[in-house]
Amino acid sequence: MNLRKACLPATLLATFPILAHAQDAAPVLSAGDTAFVATCALIVMLMMLPGLGLFYAGMTRSKNALSVLTQIFASISLICVLWIFFGYSLVFDGDTSLNAVIGGTAKFFLAGVSQDSMVGTIPEYLYILFMMMFAAITPPIIVGAFAERMKFRAVLVFMAIWLMINYVPMAHMAWGGGWVFNVGVLDFAGGNVVHLNAGMAALVCALVVGPRKGYGQTMMAPHNMTMTYTGGAMLWVGWLAFCGGCALAANGFASMIMLNTMLGGAAGALGWMVTEMIHRKKASTFGLVSGAIAGLVAITPACGFVGPAGAVAVGFLTAPVCVFSVEVVKRRFGYDDSFDVFGVHGVGAVVGGVLTVIFAAPSLGGTGFPEGRTMMGQMVPQLAIMGFSILVSLVTTYIALKVTGALVGLRVDAETEFDGLDTSEHGEVGYRLGDGVYAGAPVPLQTEGKPVLQSAGVAAVSK
Repeated sequence: MNLRKACLPATLLATFPILAHAQDAAPVLSAGDTAFVATCALIVMLMMLPGLGLFYAGMTRSKNALSVLTQIFASISLICVLWIFFGYSLVFDGDTSLNAVIGGTAKFFLAGVSQDSMVGTIPEYLYILFMMMFAAITPPIIVGAFAERMKFRAVLVFMAIWLMINYVPMAHMAWGGGWVFNVGVLDFAGGNVVHLNAGMAALVCALVVGPRKGYGQTMMAPHNMTMTYTGGAMLWVGWLAFCGGCALAANGFASMIMLNTMLGGAAGALGWMVTEMIHRKKASTFGLVSGAIAGLVAITPACGFVGPAGAVAVGFLTAPVCVFSVEVVKRRFGYDDSFDVFGVHGVGAVVGGVLTVIFAAPSLGGTGFPEGRTMMGQMVPQLAIMGFSILVSLVTTYIALKVTGALVGLRVDAETEFDGLDTSEHGEVGYRLGDGVYAGAPVPLQTEGKPVLQSAGVAAVSK
């Protein structure tokens, strides 16, 4: 199978080329492709650990920094093991009468996979590893919604349940040959399965778990912006491998994807910066990093279908919408999505999905639409599948939370939350100020009658 053609919309395989899994009669190992995908897998690993961990940990109050790092580290470890046990088989084994929704069990514990097994031009073991990275990073994104208040054991139970009832069927339907795969949606690298899915799950978690104690009255600013900056920069680097590796081949198509991904992040950073300068007359470091993430989220579905100029447009246009969601919508409805997972990943994925169709048009430098479709003809299934993804995420996340709550409870008690989860849940502290003293005690927020802004975990008083 020509892996590049597997990605092009004319084939109706409008995700990254997962159906390279339908192997050639006589697959031939490509050392170049293998080295490229292996490198991408390693860089995506750095995107998760330490990238996502540092990005989120810097946004916490200092008394909870280690708890977030531990939740992400443990969640990724758990998901990697579960992926081998059942995840890979249920996503990519098509030997089942339920193939439209879920895969089969033939490859539980990787049964039947050997060093000689191939997926396209790369070893199947490497394919399993690369796809494991996608499975392992998606659920931990949700941690940013309930940070600083969920029990550690509840986090692990929730992650396991959510993986089973949400991510596995969603990934199979979109990538493993399920019914969504055959609809012809333009979603190259997981805009729906990863970002829209996790973003909507974050909103449900924020609503069900409830706000942090003192939300809106107590200072909850990030304790270490340099840590968040470092993590955000690592996420950007990893995103190039996240999207580029989906070509499963070292060729010009993969190069275009990586260039588009880079441009989407850069334009997103500029879009957020311009919005802040218009709104607040200042451009913040946090805004630049947040804008880059918003642009990267938006370019994820588009990177294989738009040209470089289209990638710039997608990132730049998405960022202001995310700013509006973070600073207006969240404040209006009062939910405590701690690190704005919904506002950036959920909203960014919706905007990116719509813009993908627009800038995929050949007249705007894109690769075009599936045969027989116009822009409007493509927009219908695009919106329908995004709506389906939202519905599935809302329902399955609510179920996962309720089951978790029934088994182990969701929230720590008020005293534990006040003291900080580092000491209460893990018996450690991230920053010692002296004997028995640690950083992170709550500080009243003096508003002097001025409104409190909650932006991506930042509490600030408007002038």
